[in-house]
Amino acid sequence: MPEIEQAAAAAESTVLFEKYEVGRLLGCGAFAKVYHARNTSTGQSVAVKVVSKKKLAATGMASNVKREIAIMSRLHHPNIVKLHEVLATKTKIYFILEFAKGGELFARIAKSRFGEDLARRFFQQLISAVGYCHARGVFHRDLKPENLLLDEHANLKVSDFGLGAVKEQMGVDGVLHTLCGTPAYVAPEILAKKGYDGAKVDVWSCGVILFVLVAGYLPFNDPNLMVMYRKIYKGEYRCPRWFSTELRRFLARLLDTNPETRITVDEILKEAWFKKGYKEVTFGDLGLEWKSEGDDVKDLNAFDIIAFSTGLNLSGLFDSLKEVEEGERFLLKESPEKVVEKVVAAASTVEGIIVRRRKECGVELEGCDGNFAALVEVYRLSAELVVVEVRRRDGNGGVFRDVWRNKIRPYLCAASSSTTSDREETGAQPVAGYYNQFLRIPLNWLEVQMELDEHLNELFFVIKIAYNLITSSYPISISF
Repeated sequence: MPEIEQAAAAAESTVLFEKYEVGRLLGCGAFAKVYHARNTSTGQSVAVKVVSKKKLAATGMASNVKREIAIMSRLHHPNIVKLHEVLATKTKIYFILEFAKGGELFARIAKSRFGEDLARRFFQQLISAVGYCHARGVFHRDLKPENLLLDEHANLKVSDFGLGAVKEQMGVDGVLHTLCGTPAYVAPEILAKKGYDGAKVDVWSCGVILFVLVAGYLPFNDPNLMVMYRKIYKGEYRCPRWFSTELRRFLARLLDTNPETRITVDEILKEAWFKKGYKEVTFGDLGLEWKSEGDDVKDLNAFDIIAFSTGLNLSGLFDSLKEVEEGERFLLKESPEKVVEKVVAAASTVEGIIVRRRKECGVELEGCDGNFAALVEVYRLSAELVVVEVRRRDGNGGVFRDVWRNKIRPYLCAASSSTTSDREETGAQPVAGYYNQFLRIPLNWLEVQMELDEHLNELFFVIKIAYNLITSSYPISISF
């Protein structure tokens, strides 16, 4: 294709944002091109997905890209392609993604069908990733071999969440209504146009993928699209003779046309055919184990303090993707390192909470069932004072409030109070936070006022910089 050749030639020797050396073209779609690239500082191979803002505006797909970024930034699983960061210029958006050296799973199936053991291995990894997404309220809605990649060790990686949905998109009836997906992999309830459960349609697509892996062809296929849809709606397919009896029974549950009786991910994990040789992904594999990366404490400047105010927060001008997060900010008279230690100690007392230490001074907390995920960050305000910020990153809001307010925050409050018992308790004051409830701790507000006064000299300079950023076409980077 001339377009691909021209794009590949143009990409050669291009250095993106003075950080990524862009190489060969890997693929080309309606809205994006994907290139292989190399991080010039680390030598790491990455995939760069380039999206044209002009095409997005013309087709009304901008919301899909925003949603894809929001979804991929919250998913961290060994069988899901990792989004490293998002870069943008005035005309283009760049997704910096994990590079899957093995290419598409579809390319391997096109050569020959798989035996049941190999197909089972890929299917186990697929279900592990899909179950992880569902536990976090994310539904892919376009699962197919073309969107399943392989790394250098032939491990499966789910990619392309462009048609993905989240629980927040459900209507008042508790179901999704957008008609989407690839015809041969679409579930019958989507064809019925009566609303559908995102988790159940993903399971159906997984069933079609499993059939393709072992058979080498589609279960529902016809040159006439309407005839194919009729087969899907009625569940008319035939298994080849080399399918085992156990696999046939399993597929019958996956490709059940009734979503109410169709097998769920939890039930799949208990199926005899599926369990053979299955290695469950642990939280250590998710990169959520305790990992000390060193403390890099951020000192707050005037811009940071101004941004703490919801009325003066300028981040919305740069990042319209950011959802309103639950959380709070408060002051502690403690060293940043001690605060982190206390948060870790408090989290260790809560069953099922996994702790991962960040390079910056802070920790990530996540529940084993995906219902709780929070980020705690500590900033140095002065030599003796720190600002502690906690935000719900994912999961259920009620669970977050219960775990943080009732189990972790009281521990931090008690620990902080015990170290300052020689001072008169005055009650903590908020730093323009989310909630009105804050830890009760002793503070000398003269110290706070003096520290803020020092930052006021920077105020006009900060406003000038902010104005220049808003009105310019400077590249913007969002890292995850």
